[in-house]
Amino acid sequence: MNGLNYVRGQAVDYDNWAAEGNPGWSYREILPYFKRSERRIGDADETYRGRDGELPITNLDWHHPVSDALIDAAVELGIPRNLDYNGAKQDGAGYFQRTIYKGLRHSSARAFLRKAIKRTNVDVKTNSQATSIIFEGAKAVGVSYIAGGQGGDQRQVRASREVILTAGALNTPKLLQLSGIGPLDVLQRAGIPVFREMDGVGSNLRDHYAVRMVARIKGIKTINDVAQGPALLGQVARWALGLPSILAVSPSLVHIFWKSEAHLSRPDLEFACAPASFREGVVGLLDKHPGLTLGIWQERPESLGSCHIKSSNVLEAPVIQPNYLTHETDQKALIGGMRLARRLFRSKALGKYLDAETSPTPNLQSDEELLNFARQKGTTVYHMMGTARMGPRSSPGTVVDAELRVHGFEGLRVCDASIMPSMPSANTNASTLMIAEKAADLILGRQVAAVEMAGGHAA
Repeated sequence: MNGLNYVRGQAVDYDNWAAEGNPGWSYREILPYFKRSERRIGDADETYRGRDGELPITNLDWHHPVSDALIDAAVELGIPRNLDYNGAKQDGAGYFQRTIYKGLRHSSARAFLRKAIKRTNVDVKTNSQATSIIFEGAKAVGVSYIAGGQGGDQRQVRASREVILTAGALNTPKLLQLSGIGPLDVLQRAGIPVFREMDGVGSNLRDHYAVRMVARIKGIKTINDVAQGPALLGQVARWALGLPSILAVSPSLVHIFWKSEAHLSRPDLEFACAPASFREGVVGLLDKHPGLTLGIWQERPESLGSCHIKSSNVLEAPVIQPNYLTHETDQKALIGGMRLARRLFRSKALGKYLDAETSPTPNLQSDEELLNFARQKGTTVYHMMGTARMGPRSSPGTVVDAELRVHGFEGLRVCDASIMPSMPSANTNASTLMIAEKAADLILGRQVAAVEMAGGHAA
């Protein structure tokens, strides 16, 4: 589910977090935490980029003529080239930066946990399931868990200072609800004794919803051809020799950040594109012919969903209801993105490679037809967030304050994507790592100076 692309978002995303009553979360204040975690390899403006962090961020080293033509097509349509969308400005087209280094993917576990696990004060318990938070009054003092999977032993771990929830936008609200903290009706239906009614726990769920626009390519081989049969052996050999190879690329190679409508002041669309295509309806199964895919999603969805437990059974999955495309703004933006994708397919730059638009087919023309296609064929991008939203206690639906402390409790913080007040204009991995870096300072009582930038913020 980690697409390996590193995307921070737009400065105004975080300025809006601060404006919603979350001091310390403006772009200039959180930029040091983005920089702290990354080890940017390649050209970069060091006002915005970090060089000394644990997570390597590299440029794409495997290029394809169709990818180059797609970027040329964007320029043809008036979209500028952008060599660093994580720098001063996001707008534009270019190649994604990735968490891949020397042919290997670098997850947060590889970059951070492998180093931390060597410390004497870190103990990782696998095959274990947290079941509830332990409270003494309103103070969190530990966590109960099952060791050994289903039917395993019930155990506890006690906290000397704080309990930090980092279970993610789906499992953090689940654990809070199992502990009796959440919407009253949800807890009562699940048979959970109500410890503290809190409507925001599990609410405000947002996610990116993507539609893939696909074309058949002619006159050149794409990833479809070299990832199957004997040709794949050649790619394996190149990877083993440390040469550029499809075995060391992210699923999406080309980015386009642009507007669904010309009058907008900033991009509201992200395109994630690759010279490859799946057989219709079968994710992971490549077409037998050369293909090009433009994945599109609205960067800041307004449709709100929820994540709520069904019962007191800790091993039962919660009910996840994302409510994709229920908001009219989301519908209009995605339709605008699909029409932009068609303009890219029909550009002069892609003309010599494009054989046919295969999904959706050109006969689907009206907004209603395109929206119906999006509803049928779209999919999650696994960017769930917002289910324990940060904000002042006086603001309805908030769960944690600006220091990530759960409202009304002592010794309990949340540190994951569930605290995001609104969706950043980005894949959520980089933002979540930033939250973790800032949380570390909040827990330890440290502060860093905000970044001063000439001429104001980065865009």
